[in-house]
Amino acid sequence: MQLTEEQLEAVKDWVRAGESLATIQNRLRETMNVAMTYMEVRFLLDDLDVVSEVVETPEVEEGLEEAAELEVAEAAVTDSAPIDAMPVNSEDAKGGVRVEVDAIKRPGALLSGTVIFSDGKSMSWQLDASGQLGLLPSDDPDYRPSPEDVEAFQSELSKAVQSQGY
Repeated sequence: MQLTEEQLEAVKDWVRAGESLATIQNRLRETMNVAMTYMEVRFLLDDLDVVSEVVETPEVEEGLEEAAELEVAEAAVTDSAPIDAMPVNSEDAKGGVRVEVDAIKRPGALLSGTVIFSDGKSMSWQLDASGQLGLLPSDDPDYRPSPEDVEAFQSELSKAVQSQGY
């Protein structure tokens, strides 16, 4: 799809104003009658070379905030043990909480792995491309980690995400 120079400038202005990809996609459809998929919008912004001007970490931060709410994702996991898991900062983990990142990601996940809380209980976690963080129940579906462990998990997960280049 070809956009006019005026339309391209409007898109650049939206990006500079800090609009999200989804918002830009909606504005293209509503104001310019241009229907594009999310990925096409992403490619458009890459082509316009304005993506580097926008910091896209809010998606990851939103996912980390959801961990505090402990909205446990209801997903069927065939094998919750990490395959060739890579521990991240296991020696200096806050509060005895360790985060491990799977070498082979779960289908549909940007990152996935296991968290071992200070009481020795573990849960699987996954972060999808939209920044949604899910904690997957382990052997005890009623288990809830302490607020301190959740805070330590957020901190360690943030380090793990950064170490993976996200």
